[in-house]
Amino acid sequence: MADAVQTWLPGLQISARRSASRGLKQFLRHRSTIAFLMCLPLMIIIAALVIYPAFYSIYLSMLNKAQTRLVGLGNFTFLLSRDVFWMVVQQTAIFALTAVFFKALIGLVTAHLINNLPARGQRKWRGMLLVPWVIPLALSSLAWWWLFDPTHSAFNWIITGLGFHEIPWLSDPYWARFSVILVNVWYGAPFFLIMYLAALKSVPEQLYEAAAIDGANAWQKFRHITLPMMRNIIAITVLFSLIVTFANFDIVQIMTAGGPRNMTHVFATYAFMLGIRSGDLPLGAATSLFMFPILGIAAIFILRGVRKRGREIG
Repeated sequence: MADAVQTWLPGLQISARRSASRGLKQFLRHRSTIAFLMCLPLMIIIAALVIYPAFYSIYLSMLNKAQTRLVGLGNFTFLLSRDVFWMVVQQTAIFALTAVFFKALIGLVTAHLINNLPARGQRKWRGMLLVPWVIPLALSSLAWWWLFDPTHSAFNWIITGLGFHEIPWLSDPYWARFSVILVNVWYGAPFFLIMYLAALKSVPEQLYEAAAIDGANAWQKFRHITLPMMRNIIAITVLFSLIVTFANFDIVQIMTAGGPRNMTHVFATYAFMLGIRSGDLPLGAATSLFMFPILGIAAIFILRGVRKRGREIG
């Protein structure tokens, strides 16, 4: 009996190894499994660098200034009772919506203009127009600050040379808002350009040819062919830009630091002022968390429209 068991044992081990190898191969044949394994390192990094700080900021926002006891929603109710905070909400909405609108408009127009150029001309213009997006934002913001600076302003030098009065670009609240929005549009428009240009390249030429045979003009082609084919790309690009613009920090901090009279503060700079400069980290964390419900609602509406249009196309 023992001899028979010893004779069968190697065969059973070999068959077990073969079955395990076949099971592993079948497991790896599933594309979804391979995709999950390849994305796993990135998911771990995101969990470590994004998810943990996000939950910690929620915990931090419920502490008092000394971070010794929980105060619940006290920091949020305190912010909601301050007029300065509501002014920051208004300014952030004006800054984000205005900048995203003009970035989308400029990107759409320039993408159509470049798409109608010869291939060699397209490469040159794409390279030149992507320069603002490639330059580090802090560096370009410093250059714009020098252009708007009241003492050494290049713009004011040109304006006075033409016989007009100087403009207080960064000392007047409304001109300061205009300045930071202008810089944000200058920096972000190339992102819309490259996204819309890629979408235009994916529109089949046969559709335009059929429309031309039917007698459609340029506006009708854009309205009935280009715009419907680009609608999802436009929505996703606007969503990404809205998130980035809402959380913008570099431009406002470098050019105005929230001034004059807190009239150019956005969520990021106001949270920095409260949390870092004033030393109230829980209040700064609470300020930054107010962006999440606003952006979450915007993302739900935009992505719902994208999903609905995807079902209609499918």
